[in-house]
Amino acid sequence: MRVEPAVPAEALAKIRAALAPAGAEAVDAPILQPLNLLLDLVGEAMRARLFVVQAEGEAESCLRPDFTVAVARRHLERGAAEGRYGYEGPAFRAAPDSDAAEEFLQLGLELFAPPDDETDGGSPVVADAEIASLAWRAAAAGGRDDLTLWLGDVGLFAAFIQSLGLPEALAARLQRVAGRPRLLAAELARVGEAPAASGGGQLAALLSGLPEPQAAAMLEEIWALAGIEPVGGRGPAEIAARIVRRAAAAEAPALTEAQAEAIRAFMAISESPGTGLEKVRALGQGVGGGKAKALEAALNDWDARLSALGDIPPGRMRFAPALGHAFDYYDGLTFEVRSEALGAARPVASGGRYDGLLARLGGGSAAPNPRGRAVGLVVRPWRAFAGGEA
Repeated sequence: MRVEPAVPAEALAKIRAALAPAGAEAVDAPILQPLNLLLDLVGEAMRARLFVVQAEGEAESCLRPDFTVAVARRHLERGAAEGRYGYEGPAFRAAPDSDAAEEFLQLGLELFAPPDDETDGGSPVVADAEIASLAWRAAAAGGRDDLTLWLGDVGLFAAFIQSLGLPEALAARLQRVAGRPRLLAAELARVGEAPAASGGGQLAALLSGLPEPQAAAMLEEIWALAGIEPVGGRGPAEIAARIVRRAAAAEAPALTEAQAEAIRAFMAISESPGTGLEKVRALGQGVGGGKAKALEAALNDWDARLSALGDIPPGRMRFAPALGHAFDYYDGLTFEVRSEALGAARPVASGGRYDGLLARLGGGSAAPNPRGRAVGLVVRPWRAFAGGEA
């Protein structure tokens, strides 16, 4: 496993100092994290990027790939209405089919606020701008002069989808795959297809008519009769729910060509923020038929967000609304600070808003989120260091 070199003490101190204005409480997280929980949150496809550890007789764990989930769990366990947490320590990522598996140093911040907090400090737009500005300052503190702040928004995609006037099941399916390019491409390729007569067969139809505990019990009975032993840590209730969801998705109608073309154009936007936002407005008006007010409200939020980012040179910002991350629990702002020398695949800093993660960790409904608001950032000091490579 490749271990990133240590950042010179003077450079690391400057990067730390750039995050100090946040006034965060220093926290740590266990090196070992529950594997099944992370897979539930980020998807089974992420397993190949994790270092999996299993002690005899114990559930599978993994070396922490980052701190966000662990810090969010800690915040919920405290029962606090709000919190600001900073951390520093090693994280670990595997790399399938290559020798690029690595241990690397992360610095990060996670900010939490109550769901109804609309004060200046608690407004999600203000908090978004604060965390993106801090990420920019920390990245720049390493000495690089070739940085650009890339801005995206998973929530803006959801509002744009609403503006298209799509059937509810189809809109929900598109929002679920927004951060997964291959799945979204497959959805766009279904243009004009008729919905399946029965997307999940008799089993899905049977499970969909039962309360969750009964559906789980029936699935366990089927497994026992067939001699099947489930793997991967998924419980019968979760598997039953997924079968039902996939069946419902398969029965949803496909996009029209005009709708698919509008989505492709949205996903392709990569402009200065002002130009990019105007393109989104034009696309929403061009197809229409849906909830245009939600899109306009989301765009107005972006106008306010950009005003709050006034300390960042306009020429150093780029707006790509489809910007996503490997961990797909983000549901609002997403951002990356990129170095021209390192390229898009190796961001110096990244982060975004993940309100829904709190509800998922707390067992509540992810949308709307009853548990609060959350936004955070992570910085890779070695990448920020002007003398470093990644």
